[in-house]
Amino acid sequence: MRVLALDTTTRRGSVALLDDERLVVQREGDDTRAHAERLPGELVDVLTAARLSSCDVDLFAVAAGPGSFTGLRIGIAAMQGLAVVCGRRMVAVSLLQALGHVAADAREPGTLVAAWMNAHRRDVFSALYRVGSGGPFTSQRLVEIDPPRVDRPDAVWREWRERGAVPHLVTGDGAVLYADMIGQDATVLPPPPLAATIGQVALIRARTHATLSPAGVQPLYVRRPDAEIARDRRNA
Repeated sequence: MRVLALDTTTRRGSVALLDDERLVVQREGDDTRAHAERLPGELVDVLTAARLSSCDVDLFAVAAGPGSFTGLRIGIAAMQGLAVVCGRRMVAVSLLQALGHVAADAREPGTLVAAWMNAHRRDVFSALYRVGSGGPFTSQRLVEIDPPRVDRPDAVWREWRERGAVPHLVTGDGAVLYADMIGQDATVLPPPPLAATIGQVALIRARTHATLSPAGVQPLYVRRPDAEIARDRRNA
């Protein structure tokens, strides 16, 4: 099964093409240009490098969030368009979950791992997982302990510490940004390009028939968009 996967949750993002478990090509984006300028060109470039057309793809996978509101909307819309044209199904993957799978790689069951993304405004998007006994990229591999949330990093860390749930490893750009605060409590792992991981998760879900129609893909914002907050203030 050929899977085309896209991550636009950060300004750089990435695109990957997989043929079953084999990674054919993965490329990071040009963070000097906005996603609106780069897509769908970056997708086409990856397909061209693999000598394929968009309709040679069997499944389209996209990062559902959290992340940049504009980046999420553009990325999801681009993949929805390709899926509709080619009559294909989709899989939407939480980027926090993708980071959790990266952190869980080669870890023993029972290990606590966490994902921290830079949410700006001195906040992080976070999630906490326990490594399970399932195979790589399966739902049994990650047991959610703390669901996706947005908060100040010190508040998240203090809560985890008080619960006796300090992770052994934290990955993501938020973990790198606040590495000094984490200190010696946990290992900080810089995040790799995540499109390939998104593709691997999507492949597993497709094999269990857990796919979506293009219209069924919804963004995972975690934080409410500023436009909604401003609207509620005006209405109040």
